[in-house]
Amino acid sequence: MRMPLTVAGYALAGYCLLCLLLYLLQRQLIYFPVPAQLPPTEPLMLQQAGATVLVSQQPRDTSLALLYFGGNAEDVSIALPEFAAAFADHAVYVMHYRGYGGSSGSPSEQALVADALTLYDLLQSKHSDITVIGRSLGSGVAVQLAAQRKVAQLLLITPFDSLSALAQRQFPFFPVKWLLKDTYNSVAYAPAISSRTLVLLAEQDEIIGRAHSEALYQAFTPGVATLQSYSGNHNSDLPASQIAAWLATAPP
Repeated sequence: MRMPLTVAGYALAGYCLLCLLLYLLQRQLIYFPVPAQLPPTEPLMLQQAGATVLVSQQPRDTSLALLYFGGNAEDVSIALPEFAAAFADHAVYVMHYRGYGGSSGSPSEQALVADALTLYDLLQSKHSDITVIGRSLGSGVAVQLAAQRKVAQLLLITPFDSLSALAQRQFPFFPVKWLLKDTYNSVAYAPAISSRTLVLLAEQDEIIGRAHSEALYQAFTPGVATLQSYSGNHNSDLPASQIAAWLATAPP
């Protein structure tokens, strides 16, 4: 004879169902693809493992380049004119993640990092001095790039220590470290970075707490990274003037 489920049994079944939903839908909770509002005038297209990755650019005949990776719901085409104006001596490149802007495919940590490495290797044939900037989710991409390639300078805006740590704070009652496919474990890659680095956090960041940014800063080898803050929240305008001022202090 079948025994009826107890209240505890129903609760356990419901908990397991929620874990399954989190596992199946996790990338829909991480990535929020947006179309490009500003059409690229001179697009750079990368053919990557069945996907076409669009890179908006402001090309310039210079050895200096700036490579930008944006947030999980950011249209990076909007950032291009601001960076191009603030860094008139740099060629500027902003990558539209898979599924974002004019890029095809689906975003994942493995795919985004692979695309970033391919783009860097392509740009290195034109520019000997490449500064990499990553914002929010893009900081996770930028850190892994800088850990595997020698970048001139690295700037991390509202970065986090790991996506696992952020998700655990958001879903404290679920075993997120066992459920996550994309962990963006930046603290594990930071010790391998020797490039001059700025960790820039927003004073009123309501999405990534200060502790997560500071944990990443502490993971760098002493003397490699500098910690600064700017007035604003997580989605405030990029502090382009503060970034430019820091870049200007680079040793010759």
